[in-house]
Amino acid sequence: MQAKQDNTAARYASYQAKMRKIADVRNAMAVLEWDQETYLPEKGADIRGQQMATLTGLAHEWFADASLGELLKALSADQGLADPQRKNITRTLEDYDKNKKYTPEFVQELSVTTSGCYHAWMKARKENAYGVFEPMLRKMVSLKRQEAEMLGYTGHPYDALLDDFEKGTSVRMLDGIFGDVKKELKVFLDEISRAPQPGDEVLHGHVDKEGQWTFGLELLRRMGFDFSAGRQDISEHPFTTSFNSRDVRLTTRINADDFADMVWSCIHEGGHGLYEQGLPIEQYGLPLGEAASLAIHESQSRLWENNVGRGLAYWQYFYPELQRRFPEQFAGTGLDQFYRAVNKVQPSLIRTEADELTYHFHVMIRYELEKKLISGELDTRDLREAWNEMYLKYLDVRVPDDKSGVLQDVHWSHGSFGYFPTYSLGSFYAAQFFHTAKTAMVDLETNIASGELSGLLGWLRENIHRHGKSYDARELCERVTGEPLSFRYFMDYLKGKYQAIYG
Repeated sequence: MQAKQDNTAARYASYQAKMRKIADVRNAMAVLEWDQETYLPEKGADIRGQQMATLTGLAHEWFADASLGELLKALSADQGLADPQRKNITRTLEDYDKNKKYTPEFVQELSVTTSGCYHAWMKARKENAYGVFEPMLRKMVSLKRQEAEMLGYTGHPYDALLDDFEKGTSVRMLDGIFGDVKKELKVFLDEISRAPQPGDEVLHGHVDKEGQWTFGLELLRRMGFDFSAGRQDISEHPFTTSFNSRDVRLTTRINADDFADMVWSCIHEGGHGLYEQGLPIEQYGLPLGEAASLAIHESQSRLWENNVGRGLAYWQYFYPELQRRFPEQFAGTGLDQFYRAVNKVQPSLIRTEADELTYHFHVMIRYELEKKLISGELDTRDLREAWNEMYLKYLDVRVPDDKSGVLQDVHWSHGSFGYFPTYSLGSFYAAQFFHTAKTAMVDLETNIASGELSGLLGWLRENIHRHGKSYDARELCERVTGEPLSFRYFMDYLKGKYQAIYG
């Protein structure tokens, strides 16, 4: 018996060593990606693409190695594993089988194309010209169609890419969810649009950039972000990346004439960062050391950004501090007026600046366009026109230029087709999680109003963060809330909040 246990322990230790070696390469690549979006000199772009392609190929080669597959199969049949170990093996074997479907040539071509596509997107944004980006995007879409065929699907080809970002997600499922958005959310939005609108001029006066930066850091500290295990920088498009739970990088952007852009970028990315810092370091390189899913990740950022950061209780504590730091801008505006301003509902051009109602129409538009690009119904040469038409149809907004239109998001330059729907799913999970947290902690709103956020963070750490990928999104939701994901919680949250704001 002891010999059998020793054999199990030795094989599992070998598995850990292999996976952590692969994680080291992937995280070295992630450092290069982070640098590419923050500090990389323009002339370094070409070689950086080569460096990232080399590391991508190496990680793929190691993860596709036959000896790893044999080890995983042997461990999956081993009855001596503890439950957490078994979950790691099950998740890794699923990823291994999927990874085997990719050829090394395809992986490296996709990496090179992604680097070229990103720099073409950056150049196109500077020139405000979609035509600069379109040739590289065309190549990217072609590769993603190939990828869908490699992975396989039973319904729509887009299902293969959706499942890669959010396990179990399909066109059929999302068509149902966005059907609710078109029906229930659209009716509520129309009601709000007929009500008197609050002014938001207070958010658009000139606010010193350095002062904004300092205030954003303070908000992150009060949320519980550990700056000894992370940092924040500036990027074109705010994002979070993590090399392990003790090295988490956030980025934000600052507009001197739009205070809201920096504040809610910081809070949003801070939510992502807290999740990453809450993952168990002892599971580094293994599934249980990773987030449950992208939608669950987004639920953490949306919970902090909207359910907390746009709530009245939050600003009952932080607004006096904001007035003290920026008296010229905010001293003459009362809390109620400020609260109504930050929750103003108005169709807009930019997804990342959208209010929490119209935001989901931005996501739905991207979902519909991606679906058509991958199926071949839409050509990249016609994407700009299709984008502009859908913005007019769903949000009654006319797109004035490419930078604020089809070029506004970085995701397609990264090849992240299938990612956007996780944003809406994340908001719906967030509403359900926050409802459960308030039920479990009856004094939660009172604590938030006194600047005490550690109780909420502790609840999230205990119920979500520490589990890593022990459960998929659907399992985790049922474990935490007692029921599957329900759009009802999101609508109940909106109605309770916005009926009070809009009378």
